[in-house]
Amino acid sequence: MKIALATPPFPINLNQGLDYVEQYATEAAAGGARIICFPESYLPGYPAIEYEVEKASADELRQALNRVCKIARENSISIIMPMDWYEGGQFLNTAQVISAEGEILGYQTKNQLDPTEDHIWNAGTERHLFEVEGLKFGVTICHEGFRYPESVRWAARRGAHIVFHPYLAGSDEQGAVPEVWAHPDNPYYEKAMLMRANENTIYFASVNYAMKYPDAATSLISPQGKCLAWQPYTKAGVLTIDIDLNAATALLAKRFKPQLYGMAD
Repeated sequence: MKIALATPPFPINLNQGLDYVEQYATEAAAGGARIICFPESYLPGYPAIEYEVEKASADELRQALNRVCKIARENSISIIMPMDWYEGGQFLNTAQVISAEGEILGYQTKNQLDPTEDHIWNAGTERHLFEVEGLKFGVTICHEGFRYPESVRWAARRGAHIVFHPYLAGSDEQGAVPEVWAHPDNPYYEKAMLMRANENTIYFASVNYAMKYPDAATSLISPQGKCLAWQPYTKAGVLTIDIDLNAATALLAKRFKPQLYGMAD
């Protein structure tokens, strides 16, 4: 199955973000991809201090999601759409999952917030497994995928071939541009990607924004813990990669013995 990982520029507003979603989803579908994932909180844009993102209303977000559903349906491609969401009086960081028919299959919340995000979102409490066209997958959002490997193992032990990992790491104002993927002097993020795949024997797809000073690249890691493809630093674009679902055996994830640590499965 071909999957696509989008590395779009940071949107200046909700409408521009939706335009990028349409552009990249159309490109991915033309390249044969059956599913595409975007970066964390892409609609309306991650609320980092440097970007002055305007908080969207519940109605604006519903309308935005409706347009994403239309984009998915018109291009016959499933979309993982990380976006803010209001539910039950809470303001959540989510990844909405939309089928190629434009149907909303559900969403994954960010459950382990970064300490700097406690004042921005409410933490979610549940994990979900999704399936489109035979591809089983989980989603772990930014900090929880980098710092909490349990969020990936949960999906792997329940049959996921891949875990998608939308995130934001970097800046458009200051920093350095890495030169070598996973170089020892780079921030730890790309090394963590390798481990999330290797320790579970599944694919791990990590998806960042296109930034002037990225801390890590949009990357696809094999079940053996090797980088199969990555988007060049600072460059916007779409990675389209063919993955072998049979290679994602979840061997090591299934061998985990939670009872040895007093844990429930």
